[in-house]
Amino acid sequence: MSVDLDFAAVRAAAARIAGVVHRTPVVTSRTLDERAGAHVFLKCENLQRMGAFKIRGAYNALAQLTPEEHDRGVVAFSSGNHAQGVALAAKLLGIRATIVMPSDAPASKVAATRGYGADVVSYDRATEDRDAIARRIAAETGASVIPPYDHPHVAAGAGTAALELLAETGSLDAIVVTVGGGGLLAGSCLAAHGIDERIAVWGVEPEAGDDFKQSLARGERVSIPVPDTIADGARTQSPGAITFPVVQTHAAGIVTVSDDEIRAAMRFAFERMKLVIEPTGAAGLAAVLNHRLPRHYDRIGVIVTGGNVDPDKFAAFIA
Repeated sequence: MSVDLDFAAVRAAAARIAGVVHRTPVVTSRTLDERAGAHVFLKCENLQRMGAFKIRGAYNALAQLTPEEHDRGVVAFSSGNHAQGVALAAKLLGIRATIVMPSDAPASKVAATRGYGADVVSYDRATEDRDAIARRIAAETGASVIPPYDHPHVAAGAGTAALELLAETGSLDAIVVTVGGGGLLAGSCLAAHGIDERIAVWGVEPEAGDDFKQSLARGERVSIPVPDTIADGARTQSPGAITFPVVQTHAAGIVTVSDDEIRAAMRFAFERMKLVIEPTGAAGLAAVLNHRLPRHYDRIGVIVTGGNVDPDKFAAFIA
């Protein structure tokens, strides 16, 4: 795809989504600072419209469709948050949406996607290719495919969260984000380094799904089996073709956290900060709480990516 993905694209996305996407709060905690050994600022995208940062990239992408593309509709594939983001953006813009979702996606995310008016097509994550299913639907209907991360408009929209974080906090030593396919990480790198090239931007993956970490170590995109992790939004098998080179150039690195550390971070956020965070959204917080970053950082921003989690599962996770 020839569309530029750069700092100018992130700033243009910020203007495009203004007034539609919430400017989410940045919160702090004295106890968190003590545990982390640094001043930590949480950008609460769990309080975003539809409960996650994904509405940023989805709306930025859909708002740039031509009138002909608008009329033909869109198709997306996602385990949940991108599904909801595309469904809501499509509803706001009057576009027909079909979402390909795994059969084991959280029930609350499937229900919310349908609630926004999208048609949901289920598939078996272990045996079927969601990309191929979406592209078959697109070929049959003429719909535009809106992937969850490997698209310049989606990644640029995601980067607006980091732009807002820095506008709120001022200078930061590091920004930490959960990484799946790399849309948020790539967008955050461009946003941060468009303002201050000294900011270290770190990605966080679940230990079982370290495809990005392996890829950076190898210097090329590698593919892994479907990860077995509670962080359903980070169960990607390979970095995006568009996002990977941006991350290679700009990111400080990738660290990993265990599912138990993610559960503990969810519990900490709930007990100490009264925040409901889904497993994927808690990975960055887990990395900070468990000192995965270099210890010399004094001011750290963490993008809490989402809060869409079934109540019964949330209770079990933090029990």
